Amino acid sequence: MPAPETPRRYDAVVVGGGHNGLVAAAYLARAGRSVLVLERLAHTGGAAVSTRPFAGVDARLSRYSYLVSLLPAKIVRDLGLDFRVRARTVSSYTPVERAGRPTGLLVGGGERRTREAFARLTGGEREYQAWKRFYGMTGRLAQRVFPTLTEPLPTRAELRARVDDEDAWRMLFEEPIGVAIEDRFADDLVRGVVLTDALIGTFADAHDPTLKQNRCFLYHVIGGGTGAWDVPVGGMGALTDALAAAARTAGARLATGHEAVRIDTDGRQAEVTYRSADGEATVAARHVLVGASPHALADLTGDPRPAPAEGAQLKVNMLLKRLPRLRDGSVDPHEAFAGTFHIAEGYDALAAAHAQAAAGELPAAPPSEIYCHSLTDPTILAPHLAERGMHTLTLFGLHTPARLFTGDNDAVREELLKATLAQLDAHLAEPLADCLATDADGRPCIEAKTPLDLERDLRLPGGNIFHRELAWPYAQDGTGRWGVETRHANVLLCGAGAVRGGGVSGVPGHNAAMAVLEQTEG
Repeated sequence: MPAPETPRRYDAVVVGGGHNGLVAAAYLARAGRSVLVLERLAHTGGAAVSTRPFAGVDARLSRYSYLVSLLPAKIVRDLGLDFRVRARTVSSYTPVERAGRPTGLLVGGGERRTREAFARLTGGEREYQAWKRFYGMTGRLAQRVFPTLTEPLPTRAELRARVDDEDAWRMLFEEPIGVAIEDRFADDLVRGVVLTDALIGTFADAHDPTLKQNRCFLYHVIGGGTGAWDVPVGGMGALTDALAAAARTAGARLATGHEAVRIDTDGRQAEVTYRSADGEATVAARHVLVGASPHALADLTGDPRPAPAEGAQLKVNMLLKRLPRLRDGSVDPHEAFAGTFHIAEGYDALAAAHAQAAAGELPAAPPSEIYCHSLTDPTILAPHLAERGMHTLTLFGLHTPARLFTGDNDAVREELLKATLAQLDAHLAEPLADCLATDADGRPCIEAKTPLDLERDLRLPGGNIFHRELAWPYAQDGTGRWGVETRHANVLLCGAGAVRGGGVSGVPGHNAAMAVLEQTEG
């Protein structure tokens, strides 16, 4: 769009039109503030977009961000968003070979079926009862912690009192999650399924003394007060399209193709210099909200950069002619792929993969998990594709830190993709390659993104999907009242790198807007 016209001064300039920046813009505009959003790319949405990645194929994939859990219903209601999610019919399926035969663990489809699946895999009732107790505890914790995400930051003591469960507090906030998993579960596969929530986008061992795996686990089990992970109807782009519409309707100006390059501030007034096709210009603002990473914020303000960040995931998007048949004939592929399909994610396998990657080697058995969104939301496929039984698959690989790709990103990507798909093929009755659709040019419908690709495409520091290591959801020295404050009084961080950031949540955007409104209305 053309460069912003007069006025040349706004109450707030938002740098970055990702979902958090759009949330902040919509809240502030609805409160009567004049708002300008500067987005570097030609479109809003950031990593929360739907795209058609395969030439000539009308399939809209959630290309980078896949599922929704941490988006508070409060934000959807407050902003009047036309946005819905659908629950998956199955939580997860994890294939494994035991005693020379293919089997697996299907979680979902009702309590009876889940109990029977545990019994078939483990030979008794113990693991299922331990599972129920464990997730009963995390469910109670989620009900108490999740509502605090859109409130001013509690102190550690206040959050501990809110949790009101010393066993849960110790397990999640004080000792490595591996201790709790090993104490509560005996089966290697069950232990691995539990641990995966601590490793999404987080390169850590179950017993990492920094507890970064615990912080990751916490955010993955508290979403919505239940821990459920749902499919966005219409793909992830439906959310950011709805947010952009809400911001525009409220009066915010969204300027795509406009890259912020510098922020000058005296703590009371600020100027943002941006670059567009028309050249360089400057706009004044009372407040600046930065939806980019803490590293980008430091570059914009001239402050010292924070410690380097590193991503640790492989993202793969696929379109299939049909779902593949499984070696485990007891489960229908339409159920197995309906939830999270775990691959090479036994507890010992995860530890081995981490150790190999930490030593600078690609994991011999790369762990990953797959989601088939079209089973829950067929609207992301053109009707003629759905009628032919085609499906999308998105794969999230673990324990692949950015450092492994620095020598030759393209070659390592291909090697890792081949090894990852081989782990999946080991559990299929037919090769996945035979099920891949082809695009208009006859090429297989599959694309892979390493951390270095995400850094290049989305400017995620080190390819880290959270912008940095996740932070505890309570106040610590320097976090400020809302967890979005910086050393500049009128410059706020509204992206995933804020306290209580990470994931598709809108929480940092909400909290930055609340901080601005408190400052200007107080």
